[in-house]
Amino acid sequence: MHSILLAHTTQARASVVRTFARSLNVHEYVGMHLFNQNGVSTPKGGVARTPEEAEHIWSEAGEGDMVIKAQVLAGGRGLGTFKNGFKGGVHMITGPGQAKDLASKMLGETLVTKQTGEEGKLCSAVYLAERVYSRQDYYFSILMDRGHGGPVMVASPEGGTSIEDVAAATPEKIFKEPVDLAEGPRAEQLERLASSLGFKGDLLDQAVHTFGKCYEMFVRYDATLIEINPLTETPEGRLVICDGKLNFDDNAEFRQSTVFEHRDITQEDPREVEAAKSDLNFIGLDGNIGCMVNGAGLAMATMDIISLYGGSPANFLDVGGGATKEQVTAAFKVLNADKNVRAILVNIFGGIMRCDIIAKGIIAAASELRMNKPMIVRLQGTNVEVATEMIENSGFRMIMANDLDDAAQKAVRIADIVRQAEEIQVGVSFELPL
Repeated sequence: MHSILLAHTTQARASVVRTFARSLNVHEYVGMHLFNQNGVSTPKGGVARTPEEAEHIWSEAGEGDMVIKAQVLAGGRGLGTFKNGFKGGVHMITGPGQAKDLASKMLGETLVTKQTGEEGKLCSAVYLAERVYSRQDYYFSILMDRGHGGPVMVASPEGGTSIEDVAAATPEKIFKEPVDLAEGPRAEQLERLASSLGFKGDLLDQAVHTFGKCYEMFVRYDATLIEINPLTETPEGRLVICDGKLNFDDNAEFRQSTVFEHRDITQEDPREVEAAKSDLNFIGLDGNIGCMVNGAGLAMATMDIISLYGGSPANFLDVGGGATKEQVTAAFKVLNADKNVRAILVNIFGGIMRCDIIAKGIIAAASELRMNKPMIVRLQGTNVEVATEMIENSGFRMIMANDLDDAAQKAVRIADIVRQAEEIQVGVSFELPL
């Protein structure tokens, strides 16, 4: 039993840790444009937002074979299905009228893949690229690695497939070169990496050029990831990037405005978009207990203990140490609007963040939003007595808890009661006004 709960807890923590390295993810066509701007070879192509534009791009390219790809920020597009029933987010265009027809079935529709969940993601653009015939596909990436304390270049001769599968089945085919962030990659490192993939002669020179240019981009744009899969060797002996993924550090937005202009918030979790407007640290998860906590460590501990008692956190939400009443109210708006949240657990340890400020936010949110979700509140620390008195005299019904164990158990139990009531379609009123 404990091993199952531990696995559940570890999974929840892993979701947050993976996501909390906040980074901008851009569409494929944006990445291809940046590669071209920086002297890296890519197929000819263009982006279309209407079926007519798609047909025009195909005609302008010389009416040869092209690939049309739905532009959604998720993997597995080729095997995905649109909610209108059309299968596949990647198709081949071989004749007139096909670009327009295929684009009309993708644009404005929602694509569901193994990475999007059932809700899917809206396709507002398609990318058309010339068909590239492959002699062999390779993998190349640059990412920040905590273990090495800087960037690491990773390459493999097994491109065009899941690099995770390659690493698991044939780890000897994964080659790495840690890079000194101050010095950059040395010439011998680039050549060694290219040679590891089997390149010789002109192809080795092309690979060294591509790897070096990609690293320049990595630094110039404050990237956290540049991933090329596949890097394709054509029968004519050219190396071409056929698909690339780029992520950028959110903290660098102030100096990367031209890159961040390409942010597509329609592809992001609307809860996270709304929370960001109030400068809240929010990460959406798939559970049913909303969490509002101050401090990242306490937030992780709160998620852990919810999982330990058999519950499932709906989010990671850290209001920080200097949150205002308005930010706390905004946090409750996000939680209250989440249809998956059946109970809200407030866990505040008042150090820098005073408990009475949290209390003011709770009362303001209850008053403004007519919150109908049960709220479990655990407050400790600075001005806790004042905060408790404010809540007790507010005229709103909240469930107070003495400690985190007590709060988590109450949240899990109440969320389960609400779930059962929903399943049998019985109304359960948890409106805060008495």
